[in-house]
Amino acid sequence: MKVKIFSFLFIIFFSLQVFGQGREIKFTQFDLPNGLHVILHEDHTTPIVAIDVLYHVGSKNEDPQRTGFAHFFEHLMFEGSKYIKRGQFDKIMENAGATNNATTSQDRTLYYEILPSNQLELGLWIESERMLHAKIDSVGVETQRKVVKEERRQRYDNQPYGAFLEEVFKRAYKVHPYKWLPIGSVQYIDKASLKEFMNFYHHYYVPQNATLSISGDINIDKTEKLIKKYFADIPRGKYKIKQPTVVEPPQKAEIRDTVYYKNVRLPLISYAYHMPAQNTDDYYALQMLATVLSRGESSRLKKDLVDKQQIALNTGSFLMSLEDPGLFISYAIGNRGVSPAKLDSSVQVEINKVKNNLISEKEFQKVRNQEENDFVTQNSTQNGIASDLAEYYVFFHDPNLINTEINKYMKVTREDIKRVANKYLQDNNRVVLYYLPASMKK
Repeated sequence: MKVKIFSFLFIIFFSLQVFGQGREIKFTQFDLPNGLHVILHEDHTTPIVAIDVLYHVGSKNEDPQRTGFAHFFEHLMFEGSKYIKRGQFDKIMENAGATNNATTSQDRTLYYEILPSNQLELGLWIESERMLHAKIDSVGVETQRKVVKEERRQRYDNQPYGAFLEEVFKRAYKVHPYKWLPIGSVQYIDKASLKEFMNFYHHYYVPQNATLSISGDINIDKTEKLIKKYFADIPRGKYKIKQPTVVEPPQKAEIRDTVYYKNVRLPLISYAYHMPAQNTDDYYALQMLATVLSRGESSRLKKDLVDKQQIALNTGSFLMSLEDPGLFISYAIGNRGVSPAKLDSSVQVEINKVKNNLISEKEFQKVRNQEENDFVTQNSTQNGIASDLAEYYVFFHDPNLINTEINKYMKVTREDIKRVANKYLQDNNRVVLYYLPASMKK
């Protein structure tokens, strides 16, 4: 077994070196009669295959009184199925020299396997079992209740800055379901009944709400036959699936707040600005603006707050890229003894600079190079290709963005970066949060 796992890890490592040379990624797509959308990319560079199944359900699809369901299912779907004994999913993958995992966001839940290509049929069987025969019973639900609650304690409640984003989002959104994060609430998971979990499964884990994306060492015709063998007989779901249509109203005044946490030792201040959804022109300009502010040793926040003034331990800017309008977030974690007000004013100075002046041509070229590198790197593995194809299809109805999205970045000008900074990084469009040690509370 050790030899098998080592060999497979070597294959994965090798694949990182040979993919991502800027070549066109060709793919085939089709729908099964039951509504399952399929995307296939054939690539014989290495003898591996990635199988991704994306369900268009995330935390924004949840009942406000039952938050955490989408993330709960990410765990529950590994319990077993009608033909897979409880707890055997991971063991089956391990014995095949494969890896598997899942992730949940506000907008989707993604399951994936990375296998030796001669194990393709095994991976398809596993995912068809998950879609048709998942084991949803009181034993699995009670087991995962404990797991999810412990995950929340470890990753959110007991981590110094674990609840930072949760505190930001619940202030930034008043009506949109983005106001809670996928981790959800312990009290709602505790209250939920087995019937509610079963209803959620039958509503969202159905072919017409799923995209199956496969990339790697496959034969398209043979793979299509295998997909039909394992998925064609799965019935369509009985419910009409609707995505939330609620629109968050424009924020009209700055929101400032302070929270104190016992596990925090150094102050953190953050700005969260409302921004447009993914795949809009301004989205790409904002992504490049975030790179200007915080990407690399020569980024603006790092050079000024960390290196020059030495008032910050860490800084950053990033986009919460979501299906509906998300957030542009900048933050700084202060060094000991530095006041939150000093951090606040220093971050504001750097934001004002990009609002008032064009970035230099040299800085602009560096940002363009970074975006090109990110784009190539994302498509440098079979799993990266499979997941990108699925997300481009589900969220933008255009999987060919895997080849063309970089053009949207390259169209951004220095003037665009300055323009979006002025358009979105406005005081009345932001939540300013001071996230402070409990010892600073007076």
